[in-house]
Amino acid sequence: MNPAEFANIFQSERDFWWYRGMRNILFRLLDPLARAERLERVLDAGCGTGYLAKFLAARYGWRMVGVDLGFPGLRYARGLGLSHLVQADISRMPFSSCAFDAAISMDVIVHLPRGQEGAAFAELARVVRPGGLIALRVAALEMLRSRHSRFIDERQRFTRGRLLACAQKAGIETLRCTYANSMLLPVALAKFRIWEPLLRKSPASGVAGAASWANRALYLPLEAEAALIGAGMNFPLGQSLFLLGRRRP
Repeated sequence: MNPAEFANIFQSERDFWWYRGMRNILFRLLDPLARAERLERVLDAGCGTGYLAKFLAARYGWRMVGVDLGFPGLRYARGLGLSHLVQADISRMPFSSCAFDAAISMDVIVHLPRGQEGAAFAELARVVRPGGLIALRVAALEMLRSRHSRFIDERQRFTRGRLLACAQKAGIETLRCTYANSMLLPVALAKFRIWEPLLRKSPASGVAGAASWANRALYLPLEAEAALIGAGMNFPLGQSLFLLGRRRP
């Protein structure tokens, strides 16, 4: 990822509507399994600033190990007090097989060139014990590529079918797979396919601070989606894709 984005993420992760909403959706997916199973050592593959890893450790009592390719993100993670950090490529991780009870990877695989994602899926499955949990989030639908996508060096987006196929090939049995950030899809299409092409501006971060009223208004649809996904609903389209699965024996 573009190293310049880490500072923007670090300043925005706590309060920005997108981060708050995505965390809530992730927690709604994880809560039933995380509280019913004994999960101790958990990998955050592509931990970035470490904020989510710290949040997961506090929520579930997991011992988190963070991996990131770039030192800028790990520097922030260390500043947050995370001690188990490794600088490595998630496609070639320096861990033994079955080293973790679970692994999460949020919006990381999209930064790999198309055609190289299979190695990352295989590594995530390899380092998790048989039956262990794997939670993924990826950007969805090529038509939604934006100025922000170009700024952060996003190299691919997924459909539900392709994400499921990649998981299956790596030996991951899917438990849930749903699109998310769906209610704002019409707004996103208008912005990314009409407004941004008209402006023709250079790539730029999309996580800059929003006015407080806009931040609240944009968070509400994600809050509603989190409740619906927690109740078992899967969305047929959206700007992101979540997959929750297990490593097959």
